[in-house]
Amino acid sequence: MIANRFKVAVVAISMMMAGCSAAPQSNWVHPPMAVPFQPTIQQQIQLARIDQLLKRNDLDDDTLAQVYYERGLLHDSLGLRDLARLDFNQSLSLKPDQPDVFNILGVYFTQSAHFDAAYEAFDSTLELNLRHPYAQRNRGIALYYGGRYDLAHEDLIAHYQQNVNDPYRVIWLYLVEQVQMPETADEKLRQRFEASEQQDWGWQIVRLYLGDVTESEFLAQISRESEDNAMLAERLTEGYFYLAKQYHYRQDYQSALMLYKLALSGNVYEFVEHRFALLELSRLMAEAQVAQEQPDESLEEALPLDSE
Repeated sequence: MIANRFKVAVVAISMMMAGCSAAPQSNWVHPPMAVPFQPTIQQQIQLARIDQLLKRNDLDDDTLAQVYYERGLLHDSLGLRDLARLDFNQSLSLKPDQPDVFNILGVYFTQSAHFDAAYEAFDSTLELNLRHPYAQRNRGIALYYGGRYDLAHEDLIAHYQQNVNDPYRVIWLYLVEQVQMPETADEKLRQRFEASEQQDWGWQIVRLYLGDVTESEFLAQISRESEDNAMLAERLTEGYFYLAKQYHYRQDYQSALMLYKLALSGNVYEFVEHRFALLELSRLMAEAQVAQEQPDESLEEALPLDSE
């Protein structure tokens, strides 16, 4: 369904912007690209083995639940998300007390903009495992996309405080604060950056947000320092997504659209940045529809800053 909406979004936005937007920056004429991820032989063999295992009739429910969960993860890594969701639901029906399954289903609900179902799934995860490493962050992101910024901030600030050296906790907290408290968001981002050890590569994204590096320098560094195609694909997925978020925030919708598409191009299906790029494209489509319903207004007047 999202894929169909995405196709409509591309057409709608392209038509709408053709006469009212300047040409994209020269940065995007020849952007760095990675060879898209493809299914590996190991993944295909593992999937075949699991399919054979599921034909056995001597497995108990707990074992079956684990097998379905493992196959769901494989389907997810291959971008087969509908099949993965079926496997996760089957696993949960056999063994209902699985926090990891509730967590990934919550992410799927967020991707499809079913936010109430996402909140319930993450709540279930945390009820089963209060120390789950990702559920609080994922619930915060779902609350952000659902427009519940105060609650999103509560989750994401608590998640950040558990590890102040994780750049992605800082980035998502900043994205909420950009909307919730724009007058102080940049200052707080600078403070958190300076309070960290700045060891993880993701801090380069924070430096980009702070204006300490240019977009060209940022992309050149990714190309130069990536050790292989896999690292290049992963870092470009992250880099393009978070760069798109800033163009989106500044209402440069043409550049944001292009960058979200670039974030999807590496097929890094397991990264949250790939997962939510499709949701962001869906949001762009909704904003384009609003603009088309108000033809007498300029694009910037027609498209709201906060589309959540």
